[in-house]
Amino acid sequence: MKGVYSAPGDYIHFKSQVPLHKIPIGTKQWRYYDFGPKVVPPLICLPGIAGTADVYYKQIMSLSMKVGYRVISVDIPCVWNHQEWIQSFEKFLDAIDVHHIHLYGTSLGGFLAQLFAQHRPRRVKSLILSNTFLETSSFSAAMRWAPIVGWAPSFLLKRYILTGIHDGPQEPFIADSVDFVVSQVETLSRDDLASRLAFTVDNASVGPLLLSDSFITIMDTNDYSSIPQELKDQLGERYPAARRAYLKTGGDFPFLSRPDEVNLHLQLHLRRVGVEAKPDLVRTIPKDGSGGSPGKENDEKEDHDDQPNGHGGNPESTSKESQSPPAPESSEYHGLYDQLLSSAKVISIGRKDSTLMKDQHILATGVLQLTWEFFIFSLLPIYVCSLYITQNNVWKFRKLV
Repeated sequence: MKGVYSAPGDYIHFKSQVPLHKIPIGTKQWRYYDFGPKVVPPLICLPGIAGTADVYYKQIMSLSMKVGYRVISVDIPCVWNHQEWIQSFEKFLDAIDVHHIHLYGTSLGGFLAQLFAQHRPRRVKSLILSNTFLETSSFSAAMRWAPIVGWAPSFLLKRYILTGIHDGPQEPFIADSVDFVVSQVETLSRDDLASRLAFTVDNASVGPLLLSDSFITIMDTNDYSSIPQELKDQLGERYPAARRAYLKTGGDFPFLSRPDEVNLHLQLHLRRVGVEAKPDLVRTIPKDGSGGSPGKENDEKEDHDDQPNGHGGNPESTSKESQSPPAPESSEYHGLYDQLLSSAKVISIGRKDSTLMKDQHILATGVLQLTWEFFIFSLLPIYVCSLYITQNNVWKFRKLV
């Protein structure tokens, strides 16, 4: 992608305004963006197998900078099983002094969000799930070399991940989203790629959640996705009363290709579960993204929420008390939706060149990778034979001496 792909202007602006945080927790290093008032319970975004913390920059720019929500976008660290993920993510939340959270996960991130909600129900107040699944058995069955995924070379791991991304004729804004995600895959290390693939081939499934379906939103695209439709149907059957949000198009990465619609549904979800934005505090947010007020106020509020309230700690009862009236949501939805319809008519013609450049790059990369694999596998027998002949001659020489 180097020399072909150029970062979007809004992403460059985002990088100049929002710092990337890096904190070591045990043997793991967490990379994340945190922007918005600390008094607001955060929306934490978990990427898919091909994503990084950067892929949610459009959500931070819209929901945090303009609306007044706190959005935290994280990288999935190098962990190798689901239990390790739950423990590591909980330590991360403790390290940044966050207790009550709302999770937005896509693909693998949605699966990990459900697992955390299952095992740490008191911390997760709501879920937004997009193009995700309930179990990983189908992925492990499809990958024949799953037992050696931890030993595979980097180029093979990248090739496997990139071949899972739809590569047919696409609308310009979807092609741009694919280009951006591909550029992020190039930044991941071999261990990062191997550990994420290990998640998908490690047989696991999401059990029953204590969280009420009314505090879950399922947001899927209707055009195409790397997640099979039958797995999406299983998710809908598990949460029959969840709110459904359908995007007509968007591909695998609607948060990049359809950011206005995704941000609209995220905002409506947060309002519905009782999260109130603080737009008046956006102006006072320092560049480090720490928020417009001290963190102690939020900690005291969270500790108060964690106390028993006579309902036996039932998440459904506590969530229903914080649910906002639907009437303001409905009026705001129609107003924002009209804006989306009017803005959707504007399409940038200059983006068509990116699709052609992407096709040329993929073709060249594929040829180089196939040539490299042929070179390795063709020379491997010769190398083994030469070792055998050398060892045999050495043995004969020693016997003669």
